[in-house]
Amino acid sequence: MEVEGRDFLNTPPMKTVRFGGSVAETMEKLRKGDNSNYELLKHQLADPDIKDAQIINWLQEFRGCMTQLTKDHEQLIYTVLRLPWVGRSPDVVDEFMAFLSNLVSAQTVYLCACLKMVVSHFTPKRVNICEGGVDISDSEDEDDNLPRNFDQCHQALQLIIRYVPSTSRFLMPILHDGFPFIQKSSRTLECYVHNLLRLTVYIPSIRRDVLELIIGRLLKLDVSASRTDIEEAEDDVSQKHPEEGLFDMDEDLSADQPTRANVMAHPEAERLDTLMAVLMAYIRDVCCVDGSFHAERTKELYKDLLSVFDKLILPTHASCHVQYTLFYLCSFKLALAEAFLDHLWKILRNPSQPAILRQAAAGYLGSFLARAKFVPVLTVRACLDLLLTWIHRYIDSQDNSCKQVCCDISLHGPFYAACQAVFYTLIFRHRAILEANMKKGLEYLQSLNLERVVMCQLNPLKVCLPSVTNMFAAVTRKYQVVFCYTIIEKNNRQVLPVVRSSAGGDGVTTNTNPLDSFFPFDPYLLKRSGQLIEPLYQVWDELAETDLLPAKVAQQVLKEDEDDFLSGETPHGEGMLGMTPSSYGSNICSPSSVDSPSMAHHGAFKF
Repeated sequence: MEVEGRDFLNTPPMKTVRFGGSVAETMEKLRKGDNSNYELLKHQLADPDIKDAQIINWLQEFRGCMTQLTKDHEQLIYTVLRLPWVGRSPDVVDEFMAFLSNLVSAQTVYLCACLKMVVSHFTPKRVNICEGGVDISDSEDEDDNLPRNFDQCHQALQLIIRYVPSTSRFLMPILHDGFPFIQKSSRTLECYVHNLLRLTVYIPSIRRDVLELIIGRLLKLDVSASRTDIEEAEDDVSQKHPEEGLFDMDEDLSADQPTRANVMAHPEAERLDTLMAVLMAYIRDVCCVDGSFHAERTKELYKDLLSVFDKLILPTHASCHVQYTLFYLCSFKLALAEAFLDHLWKILRNPSQPAILRQAAAGYLGSFLARAKFVPVLTVRACLDLLLTWIHRYIDSQDNSCKQVCCDISLHGPFYAACQAVFYTLIFRHRAILEANMKKGLEYLQSLNLERVVMCQLNPLKVCLPSVTNMFAAVTRKYQVVFCYTIIEKNNRQVLPVVRSSAGGDGVTTNTNPLDSFFPFDPYLLKRSGQLIEPLYQVWDELAETDLLPAKVAQQVLKEDEDDFLSGETPHGEGMLGMTPSSYGSNICSPSSVDSPSMAHHGAFKF
């Protein structure tokens, strides 16, 4: 059998030897009950040393009898789909593409099998090296042809979509099932995530689902690599190899090229860093076309990411890095940052939302205002105005109530979280508020009536993190806005119960973090993807901290909590209780649900 006019990469013989009859003859014999040639055909197709010329001839014959390949021949079709076509000569690739288009057109029952086959090529093949019958290596194939191979996979998918427009409906379950385990190598995960994101370019209808899939897996990595574990791993490496930092200036530290200086010591953190870099590159490429910001594309991506944020990121406690995808996106345009703040504000003030989500929204709100350099002072002030207006209304509702007020977090959790967001924001942004005009800045801080907040019966200084309350006390004392130390000392002397359950739970007096609060935009620890975050990020000014704390005041500060604050950690007390089931359904008292103005109505918070 001779094939003319073809140039094959592996120079196969122009004539190939084959046992048994043609595909058409084999199908006819099988119909009559003779499956000898059928089994032989499957065996020859599964030959690992099959040549290009053989593949081409088989595929041509299959195309000639496509209508006969029914559901009864699925084993044969699965064998054909496993043919090694990716990375072969252009003639093999073209012939396989033609076979795929004919198959999905004539036999749609094999659509999912074809999709699974293509998706299976989204990761590099593994190379097994054996010596003496023992498997000593299972390393990733760093083939330079991978980009070309991936191009061929996406070409195949686009061809399938052309013939079966409803393909996208069947694709997402296959992408879920094909996602590598998070313990796989960084290279494997990187390739798969890259190819998933590439899918969204020509199948935009599945982008939100793809982002949800990717971010869901990233969150699993994120929570498995705690901030403490990452820092300890980095410290261990620094102590064992202190000399490695001496040559950093001679190395290219670009985010795309891993070096000794920007590889994470913690294995899960290294995988997460790789995938965060891929995701941020995707965000950049979607939002910026030929170096110019594209508003409409950015708006659509923001909507998709915000949907995933609400569903996955916001309810996830103590994730450290994945939420920075929105932080990074919001840095592209002030309108994005303001839209995100407005979204968080609406969640916080909505009494129909679960209390735990409202508290999380407050944490995001305060942390974003404190840490995002790209958020201007006017926006910070607008947010503080809305937060303090809501807080004062809440205090009014409690003052008018005949019920005894206590530190019941299950009842007042969103209020305490809002107070902590205000305190935290002022700690980081008070200088910016005062720098433009000291007199007007002080008048503004005084207009917030913070004294009423800290002295109200709800006693937020008792519930908020000691590290936050102490730093807030230092700031407000320096500028004589409010004096908090009397209340702090009184709280320290009196063991007030902090109720975690309105159903009558025990008072938690040893817990330093009764709100289960964390600051989602604490310092970013991942090295390569962190290079994109660093210029956008407001770090803690230690000089300002020492300036705020005179010796007499410093003696009153809980040093351990202060250290936790400066290092970006949220302290967790021993035996800390989680949110009780009753807190999910608890809403704040009815007066607090009075409509508050939207941030979008307060200023330029529109997108």
